[in-house]
Amino acid sequence: MSRGSMLGVAALAAATLLLESTLTRLLAVAQFYHFAFLAVSLALLGFGASGTALSLAARRRGALLRPERWLSWSGLGFAAGVGLAYAAVNLLPFDSYSIAWERRQILYFVLYYLALTLPFFCAGLGIGAALAGAAGRGHRIYAANLLGSAAGVLLAPALLWLAGVPGAVLASALIGLAVFRTDAHAGRGATARGKMSRFGGFSRFGGRRQKPADPERRLRTASRPERRAVFRTALLVGLACLIALTLLNLGERAPLGMAISPYKGLAHARRYPGSQLVFGRWDAIARVDVVAGAGMRALPGLSYAYKSTPPPQLGLALDADALQPITLVAPGDFDAAAFLPEALAFELRPAGRVLVLASGGGLGVLQALAAGAQEATAVLEEPLARRAVAVTAAAHDPFAHPAVRTADEPSRVVLRRTQESYDVVYLPLTVPYRPVTSGAYSLAETYGLTREMFEDALGRLAPAGVLAVTRWLQTPPSESVRLMATLIEALERRGVSRPADALVAYRGIQTITVLARPDGWPAEDLEQVRQFTESRRYDLVWAPDVRPDELNRFNRLPAVADHEATVELLDAAQRSEFYRRYPYAVAPATDDRPFFFHFFRWGQTRQTLALLGRTWQPFGGSGYFVLFALLALALVLSIGLIVAPLAVSRTVTHATASAAGDETGHVPGTSEVPGTWGETRSISRPLLYFGLLGVAFLFVEIPLIQRWILAFGHATYAFAVVVFAVLVGAGAGSLAAHASWLPRRAVFPALIFLIVLTILGGPQLVRIALGWPLAGRVALAVASLAPLAFLMGLPFPLGLAWAEARRPAAASLIPWAWAVNGCASVIAAVLAAILALSFGFTAVLWLGAIGYAAAGVILTKSL
Repeated sequence: MSRGSMLGVAALAAATLLLESTLTRLLAVAQFYHFAFLAVSLALLGFGASGTALSLAARRRGALLRPERWLSWSGLGFAAGVGLAYAAVNLLPFDSYSIAWERRQILYFVLYYLALTLPFFCAGLGIGAALAGAAGRGHRIYAANLLGSAAGVLLAPALLWLAGVPGAVLASALIGLAVFRTDAHAGRGATARGKMSRFGGFSRFGGRRQKPADPERRLRTASRPERRAVFRTALLVGLACLIALTLLNLGERAPLGMAISPYKGLAHARRYPGSQLVFGRWDAIARVDVVAGAGMRALPGLSYAYKSTPPPQLGLALDADALQPITLVAPGDFDAAAFLPEALAFELRPAGRVLVLASGGGLGVLQALAAGAQEATAVLEEPLARRAVAVTAAAHDPFAHPAVRTADEPSRVVLRRTQESYDVVYLPLTVPYRPVTSGAYSLAETYGLTREMFEDALGRLAPAGVLAVTRWLQTPPSESVRLMATLIEALERRGVSRPADALVAYRGIQTITVLARPDGWPAEDLEQVRQFTESRRYDLVWAPDVRPDELNRFNRLPAVADHEATVELLDAAQRSEFYRRYPYAVAPATDDRPFFFHFFRWGQTRQTLALLGRTWQPFGGSGYFVLFALLALALVLSIGLIVAPLAVSRTVTHATASAAGDETGHVPGTSEVPGTWGETRSISRPLLYFGLLGVAFLFVEIPLIQRWILAFGHATYAFAVVVFAVLVGAGAGSLAAHASWLPRRAVFPALIFLIVLTILGGPQLVRIALGWPLAGRVALAVASLAPLAFLMGLPFPLGLAWAEARRPAAASLIPWAWAVNGCASVIAAVLAAILALSFGFTAVLWLGAIGYAAAGVILTKSL
């Protein structure tokens, strides 16, 4: 392969990773978080399918003809595939809410899935063909693939910030188009004839005049400049559109550029008569919209003792989801603040210093100011929200108040970095009500609600300080019970021997508020609690001296389930038994299993299946089941793609043998019957090896991304940094795969050792990085991952060398191995999510180490 071909592989790989990164954002905005992680599965399935197609082509022809031609045309196919996939996302009437009873939605989902796979299939054809035709230099092609992918990962956040999802999608198509060469199909013979024509039609070597080109060939040659003109025009138009999208985005009037689910909050708001968008912009981590005139009224937990009219509000949507309020009132005029449940915390600590975590549209900051806070620190996890409030509500911007300081970083980073103490640490309710039966948010990692997060928050309290948290109520209780369990365990880990004396909880009809004071509640504070709940008509759920007659008075429920659950949780001896027998999974979320909204237990299966087609909930009753549906789809497609080359090979071989006159299927001059199970046995070990690599690589990479989300606060940043470090390191490893100094037998033991070291020391490393500046966190992540990534880049090229040595089978074996590796990775991507939900990321990493160990045994026995 030429240097130009390697550059083409790198560019195509960059376009592929740019598209994959962008699809995570597109799917999260257009549908729900369930679909965001599909991007990895889509890419890997496309690569697996391309390997199968290349293997079939090689088996029919005996070899892949002109890999450069495959590479060039795959660039054009990728660009066209991006356009078709984007059209499918916007035109297919897929409705995830009705999939349980409307069977055609299953068809739409499959079409949706396959359409999004198409560009990755086309890219895989070019890269796979380059690997198959590398002739002993496969490690260089693999390195170009990895390094180009690393460049694509870095491009993604930059282009998302500049031009949003539509611009990043367009940019990926333009890069793919740049790989295509308009004269790639002309052929080597045509090039030679073109050279001879410059010598008057005589051969340079013999002097004999050649036959003139036929008219059809002349026509093709004459039309080549026209094709180049079309190609250049397409690139220029695409660049002009990209510039226009950038200007619109930076001007804060960016089009959404996609059809969103009709059940998302922004879609609801836009249907309200008279509503209008007054702000719209993308950045690397979110899409922010502000809607005016949508009848916004959001004051979670507002007491029904409040008799006045709530103030007007704008709606702020993150990723087109449920609206958060931007309240158009001055702090001194916000009389409703005294009737919100968290007002008690501000009354207990008047004129105090307040830390508001995850401030969103600023309602929590406005509450603190209305209560007379001396100083409020607002943590803005989405900086673009701060800009949206400033532009659309400049006269009522709580973040611009003289008493407010802002921190544009994740809450976990602020809690670890700051050494200040606060009288009130407040975690406001900024997310919509989430029915536990739907499981629609099961896959969302929420590091802002883990046990470790509450430990850090409690550590920032001044003496007699109060932590205030409000969550939604469900029936039967789930979210509220997990919150109490998490706070109880966090208090214990902070050295509080009697959490029962440190907690107060009360509820309205929809929300529950918990106040935690680590040094215990004195009698005068408990009396103030009773006065507040009495006057605001809230019901006590727990206090150190709560009486039965104080429960369930104002907002009456059939049972006092939250109180009963709290009593059991406070008894440490019974707590594990309570977790085991409770109908929902309510054990505290941790940094290793940060899925606060995953309440599913297998005991719910019968009830969930019985409700299929009867309830109007996302994904037919439980988001957890979506993973198993995807796993089944991935298994069916992957098995078909892996087996297809064998079936076609048997057909081709028997046809060849029949032509040779051998009815047994034996081809003269071979030692066995190809295309039979004998051939399958001879190549099963290489295929198993590449399959194990696909599983192990994803089982290591995905948990690493998830772990570093904690340090960077956003999946986009964590994906960019971790994947970049892994790909660059793996690319360097691939280049070193044929080095004479490399001890090949030591590769897998060293790799497994570093994975185990990452398992044991990785969580502590991430927690240390939380208190560092962003540049320091990036540097630490890259430096800590580089040695592991270098070793992760070696197994694949070592396997390629093994496969290349198996001539003449290598021509079809290498594309087939490419397919097996891709298909195994598809399964691994879904399986990793299932295992992480059930057992945590550490368990997935251990399985990755086991997968590499098994692959190492196979390769070692073959060397």
